[in-house]
Amino acid sequence: QVHLAESGGASVQTGGSLRLSCVAAETTYSDFCLGWFRQAPGKEREGVVVLDTRGRPTYADSVKGRFTISQDDAKNTLYLQMNNLRPEDTGMYYCAADSCPLYISGGDFSGYWGQGTQVTVSS
Repeated sequence: QVHLAESGGASVQTGGSLRLSCVAAETTYSDFCLGWFRQAPGKEREGVVVLDTRGRPTYADSVKGRFTISQDDAKNTLYLQMNNLRPEDTGMYYCAADSCPLYISGGDFSGYWGQGTQVTVSS
């Protein structure tokens, strides 16, 4: 069993920044492909960014140039730096770990989710 714990969500104004963190327990990130997904109220969960087996990111078009994924293997922690936030970025953000490949569409997912952290961007 893999336990993922997100943190860092908050309420910010348009143009603000946040950094989300996701710590993995009972495993190491090297065993999985990782990513961030989000779900806005009344909408389906969507991919924000995923990493391939070489650690290369694939970003959703809506966040390119504003969001950056990174990881600290020593801390077993995945990060999502979010800049220039917009109201449409509002939602619950989830960390995901799955056997590779992890698709940004979320297709064929059979891995693990964290409990989520709420991001709210006001105009």
